[in-house]
Amino acid sequence: MSVGIDEISFYTSNYFLDLKTLAEVQGTDPDKYYTGIGQEKMGMAAPDEDVVTMAANAALPLIESAGTEGVSTLMFATETGIDQSKAAGIYVHRLLGLNDNCRVVELKQACYSATAALQMACALVARKPDSKVLVIASDIARYDLDTPGEATQGCGAVAMMVTASPRLVSIDPEVGNYAEDVMDFWRPNYRSTALVDGKYSTKIYLKALKKAWDHFRYVSPLTFSDFSHFCYHLPFSRMAQKAHQQLVRHNKAGLSAEQQNAQIDKTLVYNRTIGNSYTASMYIGLTSLLDNTAEDLSGKRIGFFSYGSGCVGEFFSGTVVPGYRDALHAARHHEMLTARQEISHDEYLELYRHQVPTDGGEHRFAEGTTGRFRLAGISHHKREYVPR
Repeated sequence: MSVGIDEISFYTSNYFLDLKTLAEVQGTDPDKYYTGIGQEKMGMAAPDEDVVTMAANAALPLIESAGTEGVSTLMFATETGIDQSKAAGIYVHRLLGLNDNCRVVELKQACYSATAALQMACALVARKPDSKVLVIASDIARYDLDTPGEATQGCGAVAMMVTASPRLVSIDPEVGNYAEDVMDFWRPNYRSTALVDGKYSTKIYLKALKKAWDHFRYVSPLTFSDFSHFCYHLPFSRMAQKAHQQLVRHNKAGLSAEQQNAQIDKTLVYNRTIGNSYTASMYIGLTSLLDNTAEDLSGKRIGFFSYGSGCVGEFFSGTVVPGYRDALHAARHHEMLTARQEISHDEYLELYRHQVPTDGGEHRFAEGTTGRFRLAGISHHKREYVPR
């Protein structure tokens, strides 16, 4: 019995800052961003958006097409949590109208936790094949102004329905794991922005990739040549290129630069214009690959490397199911991205400086999102989510 991703959809804010604008204000060459890190735009959340509204908006197309029946579990992966106790997924459960027999849990390990959720979802479905598990990853990436990380900000959410006999990607059970206690990226409870040692984080990312791949080769009969395409965690698009170059060298694959690019390029299309979405980024990369590849990917095997700072890395694999295009939401994704509104640098700073109040008083938030769900306000420390 095959188990895997039956349907996938993503969402991002309707506001974006072109990195050419940021470069102009900083007095630097736009190629520093466009070429240097492979990013063109960054998504900026509206004042009435957060990880809950983005998650619900990402999952809505799946619920509209398949309904709520059989959804036994909602797993919510994020590193932009809104509460130290209550799972963000509980709010999403209500907004989507999921049944009251559906368990809900939130998972955290930097940018890796969506992969943990996917693997757990596959195990749950394998145990009870008539059930479905909804996996959602949602994050807002924020860094301090005038730091190297500023240009890699972004926001986004991805939703995946995991089932038996999936229509999109069948996930293989063998995985390669690596974990190590390091301080390359972290965000203490008292900070709204992350702390990051960029060069060290890149070094650890690449180390985790090699270690996870070596473990995968130990537990799986698959070799590098069995893979058609690769999806990597995407803090910025250039990172995937660095990672793939290393994996090619590590396997002595002897591929040309053109051949290497062909294995990852289509996974980067959406990320270049969204920016970093932490837990969602690799799976938005998968969506990008499926939506934007002209050739038929049916029967092709994809390699996945998921990385979460701190750190946990995992390499696993999946095979694209024949007829997968019938289950895609490509047109909806393209329409959403085309309809986005470009903002000025001053408007960017205004959105950046918008912070959710912490005094527990009465606060209303102006409408900015064009999504179906919004954060209307806060009253007595309670967040109020409503449909638009």
